Amino acid sequence: MASKTSKVEPLIRKCVIPAAGLGTRFLPATKAVPKEMLPIVDTPTLQYIVEEAVSAGIEDVVLINGRGKGAIEDHFDIGFELETTLRARGKDSEADKLRAIADLVRVVSIRQKEPKGLGHAVLCAKSVIGDEPFGVLLGDDMIDAEEPGIRQLARVYRQYNQAVIALMEVPESETHMYGIAAGTDLGDGVMRIDRIVEKPKKGTAPSNLAVIGRYVLPPDIFPILENQTPGVGGEIQLTDGLATLQQSKGLLGYRFKGQRYDAGDKVGYLKANIAYALKRPDLRAGLLEYMREVVKTEKP
Repeated sequence: MASKTSKVEPLIRKCVIPAAGLGTRFLPATKAVPKEMLPIVDTPTLQYIVEEAVSAGIEDVVLINGRGKGAIEDHFDIGFELETTLRARGKDSEADKLRAIADLVRVVSIRQKEPKGLGHAVLCAKSVIGDEPFGVLLGDDMIDAEEPGIRQLARVYRQYNQAVIALMEVPESETHMYGIAAGTDLGDGVMRIDRIVEKPKKGTAPSNLAVIGRYVLPPDIFPILENQTPGVGGEIQLTDGLATLQQSKGLLGYRFKGQRYDAGDKVGYLKANIAYALKRPDLRAGLLEYMREVVKTEKP
């Protein structure tokens, strides 16, 4: 877990984490539990995302919340009663871990009252972000990397002084599931984007470079989103706003270094659990043994 003693120099100070989705792909688990609180091993998915932001030097996290998401705010608050009970039972280590979560970062929670899309969710943070560049981290996308994914993008932003989005190659058969970008290679993983489209129809994608849930954006995006007409699904799409930003201010893509897990997909969620469990010394041996047994007994 990131800690205050491990703070690095911030390249950006603030970020937005949209967390207002209904999580319908994980029903019935998400009927009463926010999808962002579903655990990867024993840690909520959202906590990993917040820890990435903290490790990148970000000081303020703006959570875009929805109805029934109070558990998210509670998780990053001080749990006085639980901490007191744990300490009374001599479990100071567990109590310290809980307090460390509350002390991670300054969290501001804003309610998105209607599900109007990702672009609208980002727009909800305008009053808190103000007139400075900021990051956007989607809670479904986990990036396991030596350098935090959002910090990789922040470096590119500072170098070129332009908005930058994370890109990853996907099979052509899956391009209709993502925002897709195409453009000119500038070297070192950076691309000047000439075209970006949200979920193109099969066979029409301009490339196989998918937009992944990390962005570093200038405040110029807010007036664009305010005037953005609804796009795919009748929602205010962030990708459409980025297309407008590309035409007026320019837009870069960056092929980030690291492993991405789609925790919003059931198979991706299971892969993330296995990958993060294998990194745990207390779980690795037992899990590997079980996996070998499964492979031996699995019929061709």
